[in-house]
Amino acid sequence: MKIVTKNIPIQNEIFTITNQRAAFWEKEKALILSDLHIGKTAHFRKNGIALANEIMKNDLNRLSILITYFNPEKLIVVGDLLHAGDNSDVDEFCNWRNRYPDLQFYLIEGNHDKISQAVEAKLCLSSKSKHIEINEFYFIHDFDKKIENFQITGHIHPGITLHSAIKNIRLPCYVLTSNQLLLPAFSEFTGLDTKNIPKGGQFFVFTDTEIYEI
Repeated sequence: MKIVTKNIPIQNEIFTITNQRAAFWEKEKALILSDLHIGKTAHFRKNGIALANEIMKNDLNRLSILITYFNPEKLIVVGDLLHAGDNSDVDEFCNWRNRYPDLQFYLIEGNHDKISQAVEAKLCLSSKSKHIEINEFYFIHDFDKKIENFQITGHIHPGITLHSAIKNIRLPCYVLTSNQLLLPAFSEFTGLDTKNIPKGGQFFVFTDTEIYEI
């Protein structure tokens, strides 16, 4: 796995975006990502669709490599940590989480995060809330037009279609506007929304080896 980084200035701060679907805020020692959808493969298997558990394991392995690379003190998940409540994948995630006892774990609740008290205890969260504010940055799962602060969001699973004479290619991206940083879905087992992304912003498209601004 190759980690490619690009520093982008936001509100007089520097955030480092990566081609591995997560951003790092050096000042706060915070690794920031969204839409892991833990339990999605188990949910499909329960409903008769055979999917390998390697999908989630690959996501967690990628996250472990990012933690080793950046050495964060905080992990901020901007919604949809889980996909469909409690299942065997959640237990596996909790075992993974226990490998990082000193890592502060902040969850901003997303529309999929139906978390019982029992599951919350297993997850070992430092905080679970609808939003958090850090130094005037507002972390929330889906963009809220009523909020004046700069928002860091997820939810949409943003993507861009690149057109060529041979074929069209859909790639995940970050979107930066004057008041929002929209994160890509961290899990690779998600679709891409190329229609509902913010307009008039900067688009940072990435592949396994590069980050491109378009």
